[in-house]
Amino acid sequence: MPSRLPSLNALRAFEAAGRHLSFSKAAEELHVTPAAVGHQVKALEHDLGSVLFDRLNRALQLTPAGQSLLPGLSEVFYRVTEVVETFRRRDLNRPLTVSMPPSFGATWVMPRLERFRVLHPDIDIRLDADNRIVDLVHDDVDVGLRYGLGDYPGMRVDCLLSEEVFPVCSPRLLDAEHPLRELNDLHWHTLLHVDGYAQDDYWPDWNMWLHSAGIGDIEVRRGLHFSHTSLALQAAVNGQGVVLGSRVLAGNDLKEGRLVRPFAYGSRMSFAYYMVCPEGLADEPRIAAFREWIIEEAAAAETAV
Repeated sequence: MPSRLPSLNALRAFEAAGRHLSFSKAAEELHVTPAAVGHQVKALEHDLGSVLFDRLNRALQLTPAGQSLLPGLSEVFYRVTEVVETFRRRDLNRPLTVSMPPSFGATWVMPRLERFRVLHPDIDIRLDADNRIVDLVHDDVDVGLRYGLGDYPGMRVDCLLSEEVFPVCSPRLLDAEHPLRELNDLHWHTLLHVDGYAQDDYWPDWNMWLHSAGIGDIEVRRGLHFSHTSLALQAAVNGQGVVLGSRVLAGNDLKEGRLVRPFAYGSRMSFAYYMVCPEGLADEPRIAAFREWIIEEAAAAETAV
């Protein structure tokens, strides 16, 4: 006969507390009190005959025994959650929920989405535009479109688009009082900034971009600031300044002539756009159809550049 397992509640309490190194944060996740988490962990320690945490002053630290137990439990609970969520999503009549950064959704996905609807009129789509990185297992999201390095453990990952960053502006600025002919001409123009996720370590701000271009005498703190790239691009279309765009996010405006690229210099990015979904859902027909469509769209966009 298999050996008796400890209480499932006690194992969950330990796993959450070990992951957060906090009874309080584990309690928030499990919707119980910190005292209840502490009681469950103490019961588990008694059951296993091992001390799992060193209770320090206002802190927790895993003992060697706790460090040995935690990784396996975390993997098991993750797999159980994934299996349950896969089961819950068996209803094919619910919309296919796709999470993506707002600017990528507005400037690249939306102009192309009607072609998917023509190909698959029976598949309803729900777009979840948010800068936060959603949990594709826990947040009731089927597909994620992400900008990163492509390192998403436990996920089916398909690379869609590489990226290059460069200044873009309205064609009117090319013939303005101070025409944009060379990088130093930016001194005379308003710089448009995007704050938030786009200014993370992997996306250059004006200071970083100008430094990489060898330009160091332009005041980069001035200008207008926006929360999303799509807003900054629209301001550039309106002739309000120059923004750091990209061939993905600014591609349609460049193609239609609403924006121009005044300089040849651009920064190639190590990050790219990816489609990700849980491995257990990768071959679900609606997700497979969406993957086939968006990979074809991305290939066509890469060829057009």
